[in-house]
Amino acid sequence: MDLLQTLSELIEFRSFSNLWFWIALAALWSGLSHRILGVPHDMVLRARRRGGQHASDLQDLARIHINRMIYVSQSAGVWLLAGSCFVLSALATLGFVLGVEFAQAVFLLMFPFALVRLVNLFAAYRAAERDYGFEELCSLILYCRTIIQVLGVVFIFVTALWGMFQNLSIGALG
Repeated sequence: MDLLQTLSELIEFRSFSNLWFWIALAALWSGLSHRILGVPHDMVLRARRRGGQHASDLQDLARIHINRMIYVSQSAGVWLLAGSCFVLSALATLGFVLGVEFAQAVFLLMFPFALVRLVNLFAAYRAAERDYGFEELCSLILYCRTIIQVLGVVFIFVTALWGMFQNLSIGALG
């Protein structure tokens, strides 16, 4: 096996049979469920356990990220939504209408990512309008994390089913 053949196998565009796609899927969901409203999950656990400065740090970090998300959504939200919808619809059309497997794989990564961002944005607006205290903020973060983990289970399952279908249909044809 020469170097060119090895490299072409590593960056193969048949995504669902490629180990790198599944590693990227696992890393994406791990990252998405770790930081809710910009706050790492371990920080929430530490603040609930120890309180004091840890609780104050959590509230400060959450406030900074909440204000930032709200500012970005109010200043460029329409353009971000339009761009995201364009990219997602282009990927869906390329992938599921024209049959481009790479576009299918990217869509199955990006669509759930967009939903998770929406969950975070709705939680940010909810936290900002009610001016949550420490316990309420922790409860909101943990509730959002649960929603995101459920989304993760559903979309990993859907992606795995679609990937198996693609691999079996290509195997039956080839």
